[in-house]
Amino acid sequence: MNKPSHRYLAVLALSLLLGEARADYWTVDELVEGFNQVSAQIARGELQAAEAGLDVLRQRTASNDVRIGQYQRELASAYLQQGRQQLQSGDKAGAGATLAKGERHLAATSPAFRQQYQAVVADGGSVKPAAAPVAATKPQPVAKPAEAKAPEERREDVERRLREAEATIARKEAERARQQQLAEEKAAAEREAAQQAAAAQAQPAPAVVAKVEEPKPVVVAAPRARLIDPNAASSSVPMPMLDANDRDSLRDLLDQVAADVVAFDCAVRLEVREAKDYPFVAALLSARIKKLDPGFSPQFSPVLKPDQEPRLVLSPQSNG
Repeated sequence: MNKPSHRYLAVLALSLLLGEARADYWTVDELVEGFNQVSAQIARGELQAAEAGLDVLRQRTASNDVRIGQYQRELASAYLQQGRQQLQSGDKAGAGATLAKGERHLAATSPAFRQQYQAVVADGGSVKPAAAPVAATKPQPVAKPAEAKAPEERREDVERRLREAEATIARKEAERARQQQLAEEKAAAEREAAQQAAAAQAQPAPAVVAKVEEPKPVVVAAPRARLIDPNAASSSVPMPMLDANDRDSLRDLLDQVAADVVAFDCAVRLEVREAKDYPFVAALLSARIKKLDPGFSPQFSPVLKPDQEPRLVLSPQSNG
């Protein structure tokens, strides 16, 4: 027994809501139609009919509805223009009556317009300045572009913010790609170093076997330098291929540098442009040194020189 009653109440409530929504919809449409009719009447010069229609609309709208003030300004401007036309034709009495009707709408106009309106009323027949009608009609056309300008400014502001957001996203994407590339290069260098170190440890040093098998003392020839001057305090080895991102040439160069480092017990100063280049070069060089002599402990020191071509400075420790 209760279910039919609940259904009936639900249907009744829904019908009431739909009826209210429909009433609001038609009320809005009727207001828009009414304002359009007032605008058309003003354009045709039917000022009294427009005034009566505006009074009806004022009673049906909110007290702060800006459309009422807009059409009051249009009525005041139209009465002023009509009064001037009557003055030009010599009908001072008709002009006075027309201007008196427009005074009730002056509260919605600007102070400058009100002064102009009162000046025409006070003169009573001064129609000499032909530019006066144009001046009277100027405030209304200017007001409309000003109202239309606001959406344009908002659109430009939105577009500007979109451009700024896109630029920020692009910068973040570029930074993320750069960090990813650095991480990949570092990981590749570490893998290569680990592989070379593992290969070096897996192979026994042939020099130890040779000493065991050879009973006679062997005169070991002095090591031959490949890139440095062993008698100098330090030698510089340029690395232009680091700037050119030529990995193959860089690896070939570091093979020779590693041989000199091990042979002459060199400390190495790595002078590079960016901090990210140091671990990359150090990893490659360390792997090659460990391959030649797993027990050798290289001495590396980084130096950042952004304006200088990358290079290695090798200092033989035996000369110290």
